[in-house]
Amino acid sequence: MKTSKQNKLHWTMCLECQGLGKKKRRIRKQDRLRYQKALVVFNKSDGQGKPPTPLKHSLYPCEKCNGSGIIPSATQPIPDTDNYPHIAIIGGGIGGVALAVACLHRNIPFTLYERDHNFDARSQGYGLTLQQASKAMSGFGILELDAGIISTRHVVHTTDGTVIGEWGFRKWMQTDSQNKGKKTNVHIPRQSLRLALLDQLPSHNDVQWGHKLIDFKINEGEKTELNFQVDGQIIKTYADLVVGADGIRSTVRKLLIGEDHSPLRYLDCIVILGICPLKNLKGIESDLLDSATVFQTANGNERIYMMPFSSDSIMWQLSFPMAENDAKLLSSQGSKALKKEACKRTLWHNPIPQIMEATNESQISGYPVYDRALLTDEELSQERQITLLGDAAHPMSPFKGQGANQALLDALSLARGITKGCKWSSDWKENGIREQVLTEFEAEMLARSTSKVKDSAAAAKFLHSEIVLLKDDAPRGSTLKKNDK
Repeated sequence: MKTSKQNKLHWTMCLECQGLGKKKRRIRKQDRLRYQKALVVFNKSDGQGKPPTPLKHSLYPCEKCNGSGIIPSATQPIPDTDNYPHIAIIGGGIGGVALAVACLHRNIPFTLYERDHNFDARSQGYGLTLQQASKAMSGFGILELDAGIISTRHVVHTTDGTVIGEWGFRKWMQTDSQNKGKKTNVHIPRQSLRLALLDQLPSHNDVQWGHKLIDFKINEGEKTELNFQVDGQIIKTYADLVVGADGIRSTVRKLLIGEDHSPLRYLDCIVILGICPLKNLKGIESDLLDSATVFQTANGNERIYMMPFSSDSIMWQLSFPMAENDAKLLSSQGSKALKKEACKRTLWHNPIPQIMEATNESQISGYPVYDRALLTDEELSQERQITLLGDAAHPMSPFKGQGANQALLDALSLARGITKGCKWSSDWKENGIREQVLTEFEAEMLARSTSKVKDSAAAAKFLHSEIVLLKDDAPRGSTLKKNDK
C-alpha cells in the first residue's frame, strides 16, 4: 500500500461552534420588535392576509476553527461511548472513510467495514473533480491535497478542433470579467483522495477489511445485529446505528428497501475510461497537455472529456449512446475490445487519436451508466437505526462530477448531526437515533442531492445531443438552461 506524504495532525471538535463550523448570529432587537408588531397586527386581523415570516438566525463561519468545525489537538481523540451511539459504517470507499474520519474527530465511536481484503484489492475508479466538497476538505483535517491538480482552463471543441466554448481562470483574467472570483476545481485520483482520508485514521488497520455484509436484524429497543462473512465464516457484531456507504449496488440499501422496489435505471449510454502517461506521447506538442487544462470534444453522439489525472498523466472519458445489452457485452469483452471501440470512434483532432492509441490496455475500463430513482423520506425511514449516504442513497451518472462531492458532504453532515443530536443530550437513547439525528440528516441530504441526480441524468442525454455543439463560453449544462428559457 502506498503511503501519503502528508503531515499527520490530530484534530478534535471545536467547542466554540460545537463542531458545526458555523455559529448563529444574534437577531437584532429592532428586527424582533418589528416581527412582534407585525404578528400582533396579523392576529388582530383574524388571520386575514399573509402572516409575517418568522425570524431566522443567520449563520457565519466560526472564527476559532475557520469554519471547519475542528481544531488541532495534541492527542488522538478518544471515543465517547457514554454520550454517542456506536456507528457501523458499511463500505470503505470515499463516503465511508470520510464518515469514519468525521466521527473520529468528534469522538464518535465507529467501526468501518469493507468487503475488500485490502486497500489495493481492486480499482476504485479513475479521477474525480472536487467542486463544492473542495472547501469541505478542511472539515476532515485535510488542509492540502498533495496529489490534487487545479485546472485553470476548460475548452470545448468540435471534432475538427474548432473551439466552441472556453472558460476558466485564465480566460477570466484575460477578459477582466466579474467571474474572477469563481472557484477553481481540484482534480485528483480517487485512490489518492481515499488514501488522504485513510491517513487521518490512527492506522489503516482500523478498517475491518474482508468483511462482507450478509444481513442485519433490528431488535426493538436494542442494538442492530449484523452478520458478516469473513474468511468463509459468519461473524456477528452489534451497533446502535448502521450507515450504508457501500455504493450503487449497496447491500444495506437492498436489505432496507429491496432491489425490486428501487432497481438500477439504465441511462442509455456507456462510458469508456482510460489513463495515458504523458511520456507515452513522445513528439506530441499541444497546449491541451499542460496539466492544467480540461477539454472535451463532441459531435452530438460521441463525447470525450479529458482532464489532468496527475502531473504526468491525463485521464479520458469517452461516452456514447448504446443499447443496454450491447453495452454490457462490450464492457464484458475487456480492455482490448474497449480500446478498439474507443479508437474507432475518436478519429478527431489532435491530440485525441494519439492519446487513445498511447493509452495502455491495462489502464482502460468501461461500463454501462446507471442511476436509481430518487428516494423518499418514507423509504429511508423504514428502520429507526439504519441510513444511507453517497451512491448508496443517491447514485448518479458521472457526467456532472457530483458523486464523490455529495458523498463527502453527506459524511460531514451526518457526523455533525450526530454531534448535535447526541452529544449534548441523552434523549437519543430514549427517543431513538432516528428522531434525534436521522430524520433531519436525511431531509437535508435528499434536498441537497436531488437536483444533482436529476442534472446528472439529464447530462447523460444532452451531452450526446446537438445541444453540446452550441457555442457558449460556459459548461454545457448552463448552455442547456439558457436555451430552455
